[in-house]
Amino acid sequence: MNRPLRSEADGSAPRSGPVRLALVGATGLIGSRLIEISSAGEDCRIVGIARREVPLPKGARVEVFVAEPDKWGEVFEAVRPRALISALGTTWKKAGRDEAAFRAVDQDLIVATAKAAQAAGVPNMVLVSAAGADARSKNFYLRVKGETEGLVSKIGFKRLDILRPGLLRGERGGDRRLLERLAIMASPVTDPLLPAKWAPFRSIDADIVAEAALFLAQRRAQGRFTHDNEAMKRAAREWRAKRS
Repeated sequence: MNRPLRSEADGSAPRSGPVRLALVGATGLIGSRLIEISSAGEDCRIVGIARREVPLPKGARVEVFVAEPDKWGEVFEAVRPRALISALGTTWKKAGRDEAAFRAVDQDLIVATAKAAQAAGVPNMVLVSAAGADARSKNFYLRVKGETEGLVSKIGFKRLDILRPGLLRGERGGDRRLLERLAIMASPVTDPLLPAKWAPFRSIDADIVAEAALFLAQRRAQGRFTHDNEAMKRAAREWRAKRS
């Protein structure tokens, strides 16, 4: 295929080998854990798609295509992955506290990528959203997340899994805000104290979210499914059992 794409590869999987899963958002916490966890086994391989080079952990077995978003559809057509996992997302700070800039990543880019994947014949999608996502929310962040879920739900994937994790625990480097770091430090004490209606916002390890995404991306039952922390923990346990 004649395309301005570059590939960084370290032992990329053959088409007849492990299941290929496309990933957008490889540089974030969930994306980096997806790459490392999938690289430790033989049943699936991540194919990353990004706008810039992705720093890869030592020993990562992953193929990364670097291209502008308007070319990502060509990658889907060439790779033919079993599913698309979207871990795309920015922060209010990175978006310059600009609503349009935030929406451009957390909604517009996600929806455009999902449409390109579905048009290329990708049957499944796993969307990493957020606890409390609601298109009617007064909170801008949660409203955008909810709107994005609704828009992706209309695209026509055979199976769509929406993950709504609470506060994510894991190494993000220097990207965390002070209040977020403090909340994570306090979570072992505060999580059990949260009333039932706030349970979805309890902290969850990024590895559990990544394992759940890998497991759900390969499920064949059709439909739209939404997963809170507890549902993701169950999926992660099934993922580990499958690999043991």
